[in-house]
Amino acid sequence: MSHVENELNSQPECWSRAAALAGRHAAVLPAAGERVAIVGCGTSYFMAQAVAGLREGAGQGETDAFPASEFPAGRSYDRVVALTRSGTTTEVLDLLASLRGRIPTTAVTADPRTPVMRVADELVVLDFAEERSVVQTRFATTVVTLLRAHLGLHSDAVVEDARTALADPLPEGLAECTEFTFLGRGWTVGLAQEAGLKMREASLSWTEAYPAMEYRHGPISIATRGTATWMFGEAPAGLAGQVRATGAMWVAGELDPLAELVRAQRLAVEVAAARGVDPDLPRHLSRSVILTPPAS
Repeated sequence: MSHVENELNSQPECWSRAAALAGRHAAVLPAAGERVAIVGCGTSYFMAQAVAGLREGAGQGETDAFPASEFPAGRSYDRVVALTRSGTTTEVLDLLASLRGRIPTTAVTADPRTPVMRVADELVVLDFAEERSVVQTRFATTVVTLLRAHLGLHSDAVVEDARTALADPLPEGLAECTEFTFLGRGWTVGLAQEAGLKMREASLSWTEAYPAMEYRHGPISIATRGTATWMFGEAPAGLAGQVRATGAMWVAGELDPLAELVRAQRLAVEVAAARGVDPDLPRHLSRSVILTPPAS
């Protein structure tokens, strides 16, 4: 069994532990009414999008999400939260260093023994969600669970849905599809983007992701027999029928959207196995992007 498969199977337990920790870290996580930016790179950026959507949707305050490399330097925030599994990603470290003494920062990481502890004002460590695989699964969803619990939006039912996502078979014929499109609305747009990234990284699949209402504005033209369209959360009225009419497979998101992401992770591993691809070592990728300054 691959590292990524072991790690994705451990998510229900990781979520329960993260939810229990949320109260302990409340003082260094965004308070209600604060203007907040959440940053990350790759998977962490998509999780930042999801959390930002959850926070604003809960009426907790204006919340933006940015790739760490695209943070708008001129904007003022009450707090910046950085999501970084490794604590070594160059763009995150550079941003946190530039904000030191100007804007309070909190980093959520899996390993405190890394440079992030020297540049972030506050640290939240989820070391039980650390991963050996290059491909992120449990750290990403555990971060969302921590912040979701902090917002009062987590419940035991979410953990049970994760167990269901791990136990129930995937839709018949889904792994044989040649192209996968993931759709979301509100906070689940970030989850849909992450599902697409997971499929690309782990199985070298052709994937796309869109806000659900945008799908009919062009992207649906690629839907046909042998492709799949997967909805995270409640679908817009009539969309499922339109997709089925193209001959494509429609996958309804019947579980909690975060648990649906677990199902997508399972699909990525299953497709990787069928194609002879090692999901622990996706080509051209490493666990952390560390940029070396050009030689003078």
